[in-house]
Amino acid sequence: MIKASNLKIGYDQKIVVEDFNFEIPQGEIVSLIGPNGSGKSTVLKVVSRLMNSIDGVVYLDGCDIHRLPTKEVAKKLSILSQYQSTPPDFTVEELVSYGRMPHRKWYEAKSQEDEEIIEWALKQTRVEKFRDRSVNSLSGGERQRAWIAMALAQRPKILLLDEPTTYLDICHQIEVMELVNKLNEELGITVVMVLHDLNQAVRYSHRLVVIKDGRFVMEGTPEEVLTKELLRNVYHVEAEVTVDKMIGKPVFLPIGLSYAADF
Repeated sequence: MIKASNLKIGYDQKIVVEDFNFEIPQGEIVSLIGPNGSGKSTVLKVVSRLMNSIDGVVYLDGCDIHRLPTKEVAKKLSILSQYQSTPPDFTVEELVSYGRMPHRKWYEAKSQEDEEIIEWALKQTRVEKFRDRSVNSLSGGERQRAWIAMALAQRPKILLLDEPTTYLDICHQIEVMELVNKLNEELGITVVMVLHDLNQAVRYSHRLVVIKDGRFVMEGTPEEVLTKELLRNVYHVEAEVTVDKMIGKPVFLPIGLSYAADF
């Protein structure tokens, strides 16, 4: 589905990610995790074609993503960045309708199919009751669901999310993560997301990809990745790792700081 091969990424002559490789199988939720400034969001931008790499290739369904027509990419892949904005009076329905743009020419009016898909996206994310409200008038969690509805209206196979729970309170964080999980389970959408909250990443992901200082560290299931050694060497945290019997996934409890050597 998505494969990154030997990525080398930089800003203003400075290399921030180097020799980075990973592969995202169809139908999985994969989270990119690592300390602040490790290059997680930068990798996501290159995977989504929002920026170019200095070297290396991102493949989408076996094709170099930078050689594919923009509309073809937009029909398969949708990204939500950390920061989104709309004009002051932009309604939720107007926002969601923009997800249909890759599927029609700029001069064409919305078709019956477009209208049906917009309605479907509104209902999937439970924002249909806000359709006539300004996006900017919504709470953080409601606004995030509206943006996800727009992404769904593209009918993508792959959804890329850059820190989707940032700035949300715990209730709305869980609401958004449960929605992401539902979209994966019920619609088979592949999800690649950057997350800071390790316990959320473990709970909602099939696999984790660990980045530190712009370098690939490891990837694997949550059980394989979340260990005391990883927390010590990547995050410089001493912690106890146990299994939450309610969800059958590992969780960690920090007990102090560590300054252990890197991997």
